[in-house]
Amino acid sequence: METKRALPILFAVMFFVMVGFGIIIPVLPFYAEHMGASPAELGLLMAVYSLMQLLFSPMWGRISDRIGRKPVMMIGIFGLALSFFMMALSSQLWMLFAARIIGGFLSSANMPTVMAYVADITTDEDRGKGMGIIGASIGLGFIFGPAIGGIFSKTSLSMPFYVAGISSLFTFVLVMFILKESLPKEVRGEQAQKKVSIFRALQGPVSVLYIMQFFTSVSLAGLEATFAYFAAKTAGLGTVELGYLFMIMGLAGAIVQGGLVGRLTKKYGEGAVIQGGIIVSTIGFALILLVDSFTTAAIYLTIFGIGNGVIRPSVSALLTKKSMTGHGSTTGLLSSFDSLGRIIGPPLGGWLFSITIGLPYISGMIISVLAFILYQLYKGKARHYKSMSS
Repeated sequence: METKRALPILFAVMFFVMVGFGIIIPVLPFYAEHMGASPAELGLLMAVYSLMQLLFSPMWGRISDRIGRKPVMMIGIFGLALSFFMMALSSQLWMLFAARIIGGFLSSANMPTVMAYVADITTDEDRGKGMGIIGASIGLGFIFGPAIGGIFSKTSLSMPFYVAGISSLFTFVLVMFILKESLPKEVRGEQAQKKVSIFRALQGPVSVLYIMQFFTSVSLAGLEATFAYFAAKTAGLGTVELGYLFMIMGLAGAIVQGGLVGRLTKKYGEGAVIQGGIIVSTIGFALILLVDSFTTAAIYLTIFGIGNGVIRPSVSALLTKKSMTGHGSTTGLLSSFDSLGRIIGPPLGGWLFSITIGLPYISGMIISVLAFILYQLYKGKARHYKSMSS
C-alpha cells in the first residue's frame, strides 16, 4: 500500500467527517431548544453521542482487525450521514435523541479505524507523522465545521444538518472508490483466531498510557466547556471573539500536528514529545489564568493548544507500536478513554467554575502534572517489563 497516496485520502476523510460533525455544533443548542429541550436535556443530547462512542469504539476497532478497515470505515461514515439526515427531518425531541444515539453508535467506527489504518501503512519511524497528519485533519475540520454551520443556519436551522449529511455522503463515496484496504487477508485471519480479550490490552505498562490520555481529554474538555464564561468575565469577550480564539487555537494545534509531530517523534521519540507536550500545556493552563484581553487570550490559548496538540498523536503512535492486540483494538480502546474524558470534562469543569472561576484551569494544571507523573510510571514499568522478558 502506498503510504503517500493513502495518507492524503485519510486526511480528507477525517477532515470531512469532522466538518460534518462541526457544522452542527453552533446550531444544535438552538435546534433542540426549538423542540422544547431544557438545558439539562441539551446536555444529555451532547453527552449521549460521546457515551455511544465510549461504549462502541473498542468493538468497531476489533471488528476492523477481523474484517478489514475499509468496510468498517464505510459503516461509520454512512452512519454519520444517516444521523445528520435524521436530525434534519426531526420534528420532536425524541427524534433528535434517536438520531444522536444511532449516529454515535455507528460513527464510533470512524476514529479507531482511521487510526488503525495509519498504523497499518506506516513504519514505526513514521508512525508519529501519520498520526499527526490525521490529528491535523481533525483539528482543521473542527475549525471549518462550526463556521460553515453558522453561515448555513441563517437560511434555516435544519439546513446545516442537510449540508453535514451531504458532506458525509461525499466522504462515503471517496472511501468506497478511492481508498484501498490496508489490512491483508492473511493478517485478518490471524487476528480472527487470536480473539484477544479487551482487558488483555489493558495489561502491562501500556495501560498507563490509556489513563494518561483520559486525563489529557478531561482537562481539555473542561477548558473548552468553561473558557467562554471565563473570557467573558475576565476580558469582556463576546461570542464572535471567542469563535476567533478557538479558531486560532485549533489552527496552531493543527499546524503543529501536521508539520511538527512527525519530525519531533522521529528525532526525539514519542516519549520525549509526550512529556514536552504535557509541560507546555501545563504552562498554557497557568497562563490562561492571566487572560485580560483578546491578545493575551489568543497567545495563551495557542501555547496550550500547541502543547495539547502533540500529545494525542504521539500517544497513538506509541500505543500502536507497543500493543499486542491488533491496531484496531488498540485505537478503539484509546478512543474510548478519550470519549470518557470528554463526557466527564465539561460537567466537572462547569462545577469547578461555579466554585471559583479560575478553578478549572488550576485543576487542569494539577491533572497535567498527574499525567506527567503517570508517564514516568509508564517508563519505569516498561523498563521493568523489558528486563523481565529479556
